[in-house]
Amino acid sequence: MNRIQIKAFLLTVIVLGGGAYLLLGKPDFKIKERFVSIIDYFESEDDPKASGKKNSKRSKSSGKVGIKVDAYKGIAIYDNGAVRNVSGRNTTADGYNLGLKYQCVEFVKRFYYYHYDHKMPDSYGHARDFYNRSVPDGGYNKQRALTQYSQGSSTKPKANDLIIFGPTPYNEFGHVAIISKVSGSQVEIAQQNPGKGNSSRASYSLSFNNGRWSVGNQYVMGWLRK
Repeated sequence: MNRIQIKAFLLTVIVLGGGAYLLLGKPDFKIKERFVSIIDYFESEDDPKASGKKNSKRSKSSGKVGIKVDAYKGIAIYDNGAVRNVSGRNTTADGYNLGLKYQCVEFVKRFYYYHYDHKMPDSYGHARDFYNRSVPDGGYNKQRALTQYSQGSSTKPKANDLIIFGPTPYNEFGHVAIISKVSGSQVEIAQQNPGKGNSSRASYSLSFNNGRWSVGNQYVMGWLRK
């Protein structure tokens, strides 16, 4: 019996179980959960026809803190379990503060430290604090020792830039990620601690109007560059 046949069989069992509920009363939900988890297993196996789905599943939260779910240019992205989890502070051998494990800030600072040997003069702060509103487009952000570009910049984002998202109604701290790919009409980001059910990779539209570049997310504040 191949995977498709097994999946069809399991779905049939669940459907029949639903009919049994109508006739006999409350079913055993633990049994149903086991069938659903088995179906998820077969969907996530190494089926070449479903490789995109497989990658998406494996980059989502497993609920296990500290498990590697992805990597960007050799720098691991770890699962944080839940958005507000904190598992201690990560520091380098020379004492540089990378941030709280495994928040979004910790990943981007770890990437810049190991990929660029870059230390930020101000190694603390929430994600929203990476963007300095007093710095003009193309100006120098001295707290981060990086060039800062504003949403709606004349300078196009590029791979390895930090992208900063401001606070939202559900997240007062903001969010920061690494831009991993850029085309003429889209950017992809690599991110740690994106929230339950969200992937370590996300894509947004990229537009160019009246000489200005904008990323298609209302909370984007801008991007920083080494």
